[in-house]
Amino acid sequence: MMRAFLLCLGILLAPPALAVEPNEVLRDPAQEARARELSKGLRCLVCRNESIDESNADLAKDLRLLVRERITEGDSDEEVIDFVVDRYGEYVLLKPQATGSSLMLWVAGPAMLILAIGMGVAYQRRQNVKRESPVDGLDASEEARLKEILDQK
Repeated sequence: MMRAFLLCLGILLAPPALAVEPNEVLRDPAQEARARELSKGLRCLVCRNESIDESNADLAKDLRLLVRERITEGDSDEEVIDFVVDRYGEYVLLKPQATGSSLMLWVAGPAMLILAIGMGVAYQRRQNVKRESPVDGLDASEEARLKEILDQK
């Protein structure tokens, strides 16, 4: 029982193995560091919310090689990212930029929350006004009519 617990604990606490294979690593440590940093910000299109640096998928490997190829050709970090985004779309970014059409998505959530809070406050105010308004008593003619109805029974 204790062995099973220790095995499970060891698996859970083990650091995740990175998917970068030895044959992908660049010879220049500075370029490799740049490639690893860029790879951490790019989404694996197969695994979804996993970076290409962590993914073992074939497409992630191709993207890692593409990033390294662009770096060895002398592209800046921005040029590499722009190249990958032009090729695969903005979805490939793990942290999309808040510009253009995605700006609407960034603003829509907080705007809907503010709108919902405003509607809730307005509803509560209307309910409070209804509760506070006193109910007027019956006037003399209504009281006479009510007495007449009750006396008939």
